[in-house]
Amino acid sequence: KDVVSGDLFVCIKGVTKDRKEFILDAVKNGASAIVTDEDINLDIPVIVVNNINDELVRLSQKFYDFDNTFFKIIATTGTNGKTTVASIIKDMIGNNCSYIGTNGIRYKDKHENIVNTTPSPDRLYKYFKLFKDNDCNIISMEASSEAYLRNRLDNLKYDIGIVTNITVDHLNAHKTIDNYIDCKKELVRNVKDNGYSILNTDDLYFNDFLTIAKGNILTYGKKESTLQIIEFKENIDNTLITLKYNDKLFNINSPLKGEYNIYNLCCAILCLLSLNYNFDDIIARIKSINIPEGRFEVLNFNQDYNIILDYAHNTDAFSKIFHYINKVKKNKVITVTGSAGGRDKEKRPLMGRIALDNSDLVIFTMDDPRGENVNDIINDLVSCSNKTNYIRIIDRKDAIKYALSIAKKDDFVLILGKGRDNYMAIKNKYVPYNDYDVIKDYFTK
Repeated sequence: KDVVSGDLFVCIKGVTKDRKEFILDAVKNGASAIVTDEDINLDIPVIVVNNINDELVRLSQKFYDFDNTFFKIIATTGTNGKTTVASIIKDMIGNNCSYIGTNGIRYKDKHENIVNTTPSPDRLYKYFKLFKDNDCNIISMEASSEAYLRNRLDNLKYDIGIVTNITVDHLNAHKTIDNYIDCKKELVRNVKDNGYSILNTDDLYFNDFLTIAKGNILTYGKKESTLQIIEFKENIDNTLITLKYNDKLFNINSPLKGEYNIYNLCCAILCLLSLNYNFDDIIARIKSINIPEGRFEVLNFNQDYNIILDYAHNTDAFSKIFHYINKVKKNKVITVTGSAGGRDKEKRPLMGRIALDNSDLVIFTMDDPRGENVNDIINDLVSCSNKTNYIRIIDRKDAIKYALSIAKKDDFVLILGKGRDNYMAIKNKYVPYNDYDVIKDYFTK
C-alpha cells in the first residue's frame, strides 16, 4: 500500500502475512525491484536472499545511512514500565533526546503515533535518520520482546540497556516463559563493552540477566544495590523517596505515583548517572518529568472524584495499581476493564480476581476483542472468583460513561487496559477509538 514509483519492495514474512502475496500489487504501484527468498519471473529486477527479515535490517541501515557512533542509544525492556522509563529519561535529558515506544515517537516539540512499540527496521532506521537530522544524538527507546522475536533489533548495539521487571506475559507469541525471557535477554547481550546494563535486584529473574549482561553492571532495588531504595512515603499527589548512592542518602520528591514508579525512576536516575550527570542535577531534573500519557494518568475535568487512565493489562500491573489505590483511597473504587482477545487467556482469571477483590464495582467490557466473543472473555475473567460485585457493559464507551455517571465524591474510577491507544481491534479491523476521548467527551458535552 505504501509503495510508490521507484521503491524497493522487500517481501518480509510478518506475523500473519507473507509479503510475497503482494508482489504484483507492489509492481502495479511502481516498485522498481523486489527482494524475496525465491526467484520469480518479473519485468523488474528480483533480488533473491536467504533470509529476508535479516536482510531488511542491513538494507535499512544502509538506506538510511545509520551511524551508530552519532547516537547514544538507551533501550529499555521488561514486562511493565518500559513506556514510563523511556519517557521520563527523555524528559529528564531534554531536547537532544528522542523517544520511540508505545506512545509514538517524540523529538524536539514534535510527536507522531506509530503502530508497534518497537517499529519494523525500515521504519526504525527512518526515525533514526529523522532524529539525526534534528540533532537528537540520544535515543531513549522501548525494546519489546516481540521485536527481538521478529528480528527487528538485529545488529543494533546499546550504550545503556535497562531491564525493569519480568513477569508472565505475551505467551501467545513466545509460547513459554523461557522463550519470553530469552528474547528479553537479547537487550543486555547487545550492550556495548564500554556501556551499561541496569538491572533490578528485586526481580525474580535478576540473576538470569546478571550472568549474561554486557558492559558495566548497575543495579537498583530495595536489596543492596548501586542505587538502593531505603524508604518512601506514597501520597495522592507525589511520592517522597530516600535513595542511597555511593554511601550517601538523597531525598527525592517524585511526581510519579505508586511504589512501582519508584523502580522506574531509579532506572532513569542510573541512566543519567551513566551519562555523567551529577546526582544534584538529576534531582533538579525530576521536576521536569511529565506523567506519560495513559500510564497512571490522573485526569482532571473539575470533577470531585478521581479518574485514573492506565494501560495495565496483566496481573502484575493490576496488582501494583491496586496496591497503591488501597493506600490512598478515601471512598469507593469503580474499575472499568476487560482483556484482549487472541492473547494470553491464562492471565484472565487472576486479572479478574484482582480487580474484583480490590474494587467496589467492576464493569467488565471490551478491550481489543479481535476474533473472540466479549462475553466469553468476561466469563474467563470472572471464572476464579465467587464475587458478584460486577456488571457487564460490552460497549467500552458505554461502560466508561456509566462508571463516570455513578461516581461520587472521593471515589476512584480506574479505566484500565487501553491507556491512550487510538484504536479498538475488532475482528480483523482497527476501529478508531480512544479512552481519553470518551472521558473528555463525557465532560465537555
